[in-house]
Amino acid sequence: MVENDGMPIAPFSLPFSQAAVDDLRARLGRTRWPDEIPGAAWEYGFSVEFLREICRYWSDEFDWKRQIDELSRLHHFRFTRQNQGIHFIHERGHGPHPLPLVLTHGWPGSFLEMPRILPLLTDPAGHGGDAADAFDVVIPSLPGYGFSDPPVERGVNTFAIADAWAELMSELGYPKFAAQGGDIGAAVTTLLGLRHPGRMAAIHLNYIPGSYRPWLAPGAVLAPEEEAFLKDAAQWYEQSGAYAHIQRTHPQTAALGLNDSPAGLAAWILEKFRDWSDCNGDLFARFSRDELLGNVTLYWMTQTIASSFRLYMEGRLAPLHLKQHDFVAVPTGIARFPREAPFPPRPWVERGYNVQRWTELPRGGHFAAAEEPELLAADMREFFRPYR
Repeated sequence: MVENDGMPIAPFSLPFSQAAVDDLRARLGRTRWPDEIPGAAWEYGFSVEFLREICRYWSDEFDWKRQIDELSRLHHFRFTRQNQGIHFIHERGHGPHPLPLVLTHGWPGSFLEMPRILPLLTDPAGHGGDAADAFDVVIPSLPGYGFSDPPVERGVNTFAIADAWAELMSELGYPKFAAQGGDIGAAVTTLLGLRHPGRMAAIHLNYIPGSYRPWLAPGAVLAPEEEAFLKDAAQWYEQSGAYAHIQRTHPQTAALGLNDSPAGLAAWILEKFRDWSDCNGDLFARFSRDELLGNVTLYWMTQTIASSFRLYMEGRLAPLHLKQHDFVAVPTGIARFPREAPFPPRPWVERGYNVQRWTELPRGGHFAAAEEPELLAADMREFFRPYR
């Protein structure tokens, strides 16, 4: 264990409970299935037929112990800050001067989005790249997600998380580092750039935070593509944003049911993987059953669906609305995956960020690190190269 000013870092062993697995299987066996309109498929929401089959696999064939054993090959730690434990992975790069990088996930994902991309970043030479592009990668679990403790007080928002990540990187001995993120991780990464610019080499995003609003001077005229984006975003939230409205206004109400029903939890989470990934409605075209259920099982075993929702409410109370002199001045790279929507146009983003690279990628969606790890890693390596 390393200690500094009362903030210890200690190795962490991933927990496993056979009793919890047995309880999960028993609950799946007692699922009360609703009726559905014959032939409706996905028209009214998550398909009951699809959910029945994936829950059968979850109960009869899915092996959580094997996943825990495989994940345990990575180096896991806990960082204790203000009496809250933060789980993170720390993998050293294989290269002459690896660039420290903190990589942050979002919702409804977890650190389990990252195993595919991790070796491409730590060992580029072993995957057809240049060892000079290696990173020391730190992958924290957001507070209240996975093996990180749920917050016990109000105010643990993306601003506070960015500050916690800066402290974590200091504790690890990295005075200067890079950051990358999507979804909520994009907000945390943005705030690292905004609040800790002297610490950041550069930042890279594959998503623009949903609450991001640049400061607009009175009478500012928006470009046509900016006006079109704002209209499209409003339409998207009207048609597809019910989950977010619930999670940021009444998070505990929905969580009461999802924390008690594994089938309900799977439907709530996997619907987003189907809708937001570049899978054309076929989840298994992008993810295996084990990958999908590994993420859902992590939420189930740690009972963190409620605390993950609360971060949405914290985001509503502390949105990323830039004030007059706010600007993310650190060099910023943007990777736009085509199925990530709504995604603002470059002029809207450049009002608040120092965009030095903007890449339009040919395929991929919201879960970029899991869907297209090679494309994302290649863009990151190229973008960060001048800032090492």
